[in-house]
Amino acid sequence: MNYSPKLNSALATLAATGIWRRNYAPPLHRLLWRVGLLLPPPHFASFGLNFLLFAAGFGVLWGVVMWFLVWSRQGMSGGAAAGSAGVAGALFGLIMAAYYRHGARKHNLPPWSQLKTEP
Repeated sequence: MNYSPKLNSALATLAATGIWRRNYAPPLHRLLWRVGLLLPPPHFASFGLNFLLFAAGFGVLWGVVMWFLVWSRQGMSGGAAAGSAGVAGALFGLIMAAYYRHGARKHNLPPWSQLKTEP
């Protein structure tokens, strides 16, 4: 099955649930779709994929911002900064993966592999 029709079907299904667009197509996913990564929307992705995407995205962004605004001025070592960013990213990834898993169950959404495109 071609990816674009499947993605469009998933987005239409999510829009029909009443979930906000920024929730079912978050900025990170829209950016990754634009650069050509063939990822499912977060409600259709696995818990592990959501964890990895959100943990890495948040951890890197938050770590860089905190380094330039706070940690470098406090004299924090690079290792400690990376560890702090990693822990923050892991916690955020865990929370977001659980949030999207809950949303998928609440709206009775099928797994990405079972999603059908509309004729």
